[in-house]
Amino acid sequence: MKTETQNEEICCPLIEVDKWDNQILEWNDKLFAKERVRTFFYMPLNFSQVMKRFDAKMREHNISFPDYLCLSDHTSKWNMDLYLAVDKEIPGMNHARLSGKMFTKVYEGPFKETGNWCKDFQQIAAEKGYTIGKMYMWYTVCPKCAKKYGKNYVVIFGQIE
Repeated sequence: MKTETQNEEICCPLIEVDKWDNQILEWNDKLFAKERVRTFFYMPLNFSQVMKRFDAKMREHNISFPDYLCLSDHTSKWNMDLYLAVDKEIPGMNHARLSGKMFTKVYEGPFKETGNWCKDFQQIAAEKGYTIGKMYMWYTVCPKCAKKYGKNYVVIFGQIE
């Protein structure tokens, strides 16, 4: 995809902020392909290779990627699990199904603000009376596309009880 103002490839579409900001989503067995990424103090090391593997498998089996939704679950400083929303299972890959209500909030800025965003998210959720269980991050664009767009939207998903 090319932008009108730049003659450079864009691999990540911008999200519709209103569709994801301050929303409650209800999922019932929402299907995700699941893969692990190695990290060093939360910084991904092999994210690109994992996404290329996802892409190749999806193309091979004609599987779509609704909303380009890819949730990250930072399980430790050393790894994170990726959950890629898919319309059907990808042969040879692990899968997960997520159910429940999710509260979402969109943030914009550099990734180094993630800690502050998480604190803000928890505070907003508490003010709304939500108890947050599991939290996921959706880094909606890669660093190259964030630079090209001049925007870096990150969506936090918090499972609410």
